[in-house]
Amino acid sequence: FTQVKVSNDEEAAAADEAGIDMIVCTSPTVEAVRQGNNTLFLTATIAFQNFPTETDVLREAFRALALGADAVLTPRNLDIVTMLAKEDIPVMGHLGLVPRKSTWFGGLRAIGKTADEAFDLYQRFKRLEDAGAALVEVEVVPGQVMEEISKRTGLITVSLGSGTGGDVMYLFMEDLCGENTDPPRHARAFCDLARLQQQIKDERIAGLKAFREASLGGQFPASDETISIDADELKNFRKKLGNS
Repeated sequence: FTQVKVSNDEEAAAADEAGIDMIVCTSPTVEAVRQGNNTLFLTATIAFQNFPTETDVLREAFRALALGADAVLTPRNLDIVTMLAKEDIPVMGHLGLVPRKSTWFGGLRAIGKTADEAFDLYQRFKRLEDAGAALVEVEVVPGQVMEEISKRTGLITVSLGSGTGGDVMYLFMEDLCGENTDPPRHARAFCDLARLQQQIKDERIAGLKAFREASLGGQFPASDETISIDADELKNFRKKLGNS
């Protein structure tokens, strides 16, 4: 399957028209995303820093589901995963490189490049599975490691920079559409929206300059762009002005 991260109704609609299977968004944007598409499997990310307590997470999860999400993503501890799973909320975990926790593991780097670290990662998969998760985003893990673990877990594995061995291939919309000027190594731009956005910016400025020049030079508005009045009515109007 394929999955992309979307931010609004336009991107969600585009994902559907393109045949993408699954979409992800932040939980505050669920309602807007569902306005663009209400059929694709949608996972809502519950931000690590915005919902600190279990009650906060549970309330936000139910809110997202009520607005149309099918699952929630959380990088939080296993107790929170279990809490959500016990409420029959499908949970996507996050393993491998978790950017907000990256300083705990030596910065932004691949996870699982040694046998010991790869096996520890595998054990994390099993613990996440036992906690009740249904899916897991796997970020920046060696492709061979992802393939071996994916064979040995019941979790639906979503590969972000972790090779082709997962069940779902995942990229961010801004990366795959070429909007990010500094994309991560694992991303590929399949089109060049940045070029089109720059072209739009340039065209807007050119249009504004041309409007200013035409206005100050007397070329705008032209006669066919100006409302006219009947000659006799204008004459009478001027006469009234003269008598006022």
